[in-house]
Amino acid sequence: MSTDTTHERAGTATYTGRKPNPGSEFAELRRRVGEARLLTRRPGYYAARIAVVATCYAGAWVAFGLLGDTWTQLLVAAFLGVVFAQVALVAHDLAHRQVFRTRRPSEFAGLVAGNLGIGMSYGWWMDKHTRHHANPNHEDLDPDVGPGILVWSAEQARQSRGVTRIIGRHQAFWFFPLLALEGFNLHLSAVRALLRPGLRTRRTEAVLLTAHTVAYVAALFVTLSPGLAVAFCLMHQAVFGLYLGSTFAPNHKGMPAPGSELQKDFLRRQVLTSRNVRGGRLVDIALGGLNYQIEHHLFPSMPSPHLRRAQPIVRAYCAERGIPYQESGLVDSYAQALRHLHRVGAPLRIGRRP
Repeated sequence: MSTDTTHERAGTATYTGRKPNPGSEFAELRRRVGEARLLTRRPGYYAARIAVVATCYAGAWVAFGLLGDTWTQLLVAAFLGVVFAQVALVAHDLAHRQVFRTRRPSEFAGLVAGNLGIGMSYGWWMDKHTRHHANPNHEDLDPDVGPGILVWSAEQARQSRGVTRIIGRHQAFWFFPLLALEGFNLHLSAVRALLRPGLRTRRTEAVLLTAHTVAYVAALFVTLSPGLAVAFCLMHQAVFGLYLGSTFAPNHKGMPAPGSELQKDFLRRQVLTSRNVRGGRLVDIALGGLNYQIEHHLFPSMPSPHLRRAQPIVRAYCAERGIPYQESGLVDSYAQALRHLHRVGAPLRIGRRP
């Protein structure tokens, strides 16, 4: 196994530590990908993608203003939930410096898209996602599988208390309903992050997040009756959370947790803990390229349209090295995640004792 620890980090998209050992397995894979020119920027693609998403965002609010106080607004709310998720996916690519090479323009665009556009703390999310990329599926180091409302391992189930213990018994059933609350959770997490010291752009983020919240609430309650304003918010945030959560759910849930032997093997750590989702261009658009999760984890700064082209190179290289490469259909990937949730919740169903 290779002991090379150099890799591309989420959020910085730069190499850290030593230069890659010319003979390491990951260095050889990166050489092949580099020769295919798949690490180069795609400014034209991102200009077009951002223009389309921004047009949909503005168009939804124009439609909102034109319709006025009518229950047809719930259709606008659902559409706006989809658009918010697409904005979040753009912010994801900005955080990985897939769009801009340097930090300043990436951060500026990320703050506008995240904090001002959808009410999410860009700095908080980038820190969280960076830690996920460094140690995917590691219970102690990956915040995405840390203890929370759901349990991700039998050990977490045995240690759970309160609401987590109650939900954990049948958490596979509750998984998608809980995703509908993810939009609200992102907003609350942003507020909590801004209330704690340590966030580098704390003041700027607070101003932008406040501007988003004030404008959003004012638009709803000035244009709509109170009951409809609440219904609009619930529909919008539910679709946003369900869609965004569903883009990340198939990628790692149900995949192995890395053992100590993988901590120094970047290539295997990223491949063995990730799952790709098969599908055509529509799936690529819907999931923002995250359906190529293995390639994305190996090369976080690779522009998302290049991930499809990198897949056969990475898959063939893994076959050469005898590294299992997991791919599933979209429905099957969700089924695997749900089976895993049901399986690890088993200790809570046996006897149902505290």
